Amino acid sequence: MSVVDIPSTATELPDAWRSLLLGRVGHAGVKVLRMDGRPLESESHDTAEALLVVDGMLCLVADGIEVEVGAGEMYIVEAGVEHAVRPGSKGTLVIVEHVSDAG
Repeated sequence: MSVVDIPSTATELPDAWRSLLLGRVGHAGVKVLRMDGRPLESESHDTAEALLVVDGMLCLVADGIEVEVGAGEMYIVEAGVEHAVRPGSKGTLVIVEHVSDAG
């Protein structure tokens, strides 16, 4: 695999909040997406996920607590924790999460 320019890759994505799988490390998938300020509804997952803000700001409500994650910062959402993206989240986000063999 070649070097990936994460901010440029996110900018070129046709739709905000639709992730692109960049690669896999074991059972973990490394994805990138572009945040555009819109909120997203609450969700939870069976496995933990790491949310790394490359640039911009990610505004979350995780387990009822408001969290702001800035550029260069990472937040781990533990398995089963309800979390939602609040309005104002903009920039580039890298997500590291479990990827099943089917997915």
